[in-house]
Amino acid sequence: MSRKSKGINAERELIHKFWAVNGWAAVRVAGSGSMKYPSADILAGNSIRKLAIESKVINDTKKYFTEEEIKDLKEFATLFGAEPWLAIKFQKEQWFFMPADDVEKTETNLVVSLEMTKRKGLLFEELVKS
Repeated sequence: MSRKSKGINAERELIHKFWAVNGWAAVRVAGSGSMKYPSADILAGNSIRKLAIESKVINDTKKYFTEEEIKDLKEFATLFGAEPWLAIKFQKEQWFFMPADDVEKTETNLVVSLEMTKRKGLLFEELVKS
């Protein structure tokens, strides 16, 4: 399975999870990351909350982001009136959700680690309850 297919399947998995929760809806934004405008991978919400989500599935214990990626997600979320979130699924782990502001800065990039998500992140059930 290609990396692109893996990412699309992961996004679809999240969409189904949101739709399975009473009162929540979600859509996948096709082409996110490949156009010149800031966007998110998934838009999800209910009558109270709107989430702009960048999703990643990785086989490592850390996911690095450029400052531009996080800035774009936050810019889109602000324009759309949504909360900017990162959804990260580490190998053999559940989905973890982190606010886009909670990434750690390295010398050259931003990073989210498995340890950090277990300490500060939310599981899906916690995200949709809060």
